[in-house]
Amino acid sequence: MLNKIRKMTDTGLLLTITIVVFFLMYASAVIFLGSGFGKPQAFFNILNDNAALIVLSCGLTIVMIGGGIDISVGGVTALVCMCCAVYLEYHGGNVAVSILIALGIGLAYGLVQGFLVAMLDIQPFIVSLAGMFFARGMTTIVNTDPFNVTHSAFKALKETRIIIPFMGSLNRKGNYVDAYIEIGVVVALLCVLVLFCILRWTSLGRAFYAVGGNKQSALMLGINVRKVKYLSHIFCSVLAGIGGYVYFMHSGSGSPTHAEGAEMQAIAASIIGGTMLTGGVGNIIGTLFGVLSLSTIRNIVSSAGFDEAWWKNNTVAGMLCLFLVIQSIVVSRKKSAAK
Repeated sequence: MLNKIRKMTDTGLLLTITIVVFFLMYASAVIFLGSGFGKPQAFFNILNDNAALIVLSCGLTIVMIGGGIDISVGGVTALVCMCCAVYLEYHGGNVAVSILIALGIGLAYGLVQGFLVAMLDIQPFIVSLAGMFFARGMTTIVNTDPFNVTHSAFKALKETRIIIPFMGSLNRKGNYVDAYIEIGVVVALLCVLVLFCILRWTSLGRAFYAVGGNKQSALMLGINVRKVKYLSHIFCSVLAGIGGYVYFMHSGSGSPTHAEGAEMQAIAASIIGGTMLTGGVGNIIGTLFGVLSLSTIRNIVSSAGFDEAWWKNNTVAGMLCLFLVIQSIVVSRKKSAAK
């Protein structure tokens, strides 16, 4: 058993730890906090509520594997929501064009920030910090007041539910209620699947890991480091655009305060999922479980009766510190094996 652990890659080891921790937490919740957690819809609700965060976290994972960071994704999400909401509500737009607007905002951010980081060699934290402030400022310029979208076609899309067969349960009145997921969950899982395939089986995916692991070695292997860094930021921002629209479909509104702190949650979920801040290590499946773990621990704290915000924040902080310690151990393991 010990030999198998030693042979396991850093990415595989961190992924295994994340998955095990999630299942232990969820099983503990089912056992000690009642049958509510045991209903399939309780799990599906975690996906419904965090579909946008899954997409944003996937983008952060890509850019962090490449050795960068992007803290503008929350601002981009708010900007996407507000622009699409204003377009649909006040300009009689259609849903297809609103989706293109979301993708266009994400792509524009990726092109600009990627150029500044990769081509001008400006620190990604500074670039994305400026991008975050710009997005928040533009959101209030587009519209200052929060409002709900009443566009009929959009409301039909927002209220669409995908029924999961044989997963329903009885409510308090004894009536059978179907289990369901929202369209945003399907979008999020498709993003996870596509990015997993890219990272696992394409030369671009291997280049992300190589550049994040060691830029000089990547250059010696003939990898265009600037191009890879540029693409990682484009991926992240386009995913922020997609995640913004998923958030919009879930909330059905535009507001300057949408997705506040989402960038920090996405970074936390990526770290919990096994992505290392130093770059070169990470897994999209781990990120998915990182988001699920983050949401589950908050639900556990709330269900246990600790409704104050500081309880949830402190619990998440403790969980994040735990995984950072685990990552440090993995790094030490790697260094000792190299000697």
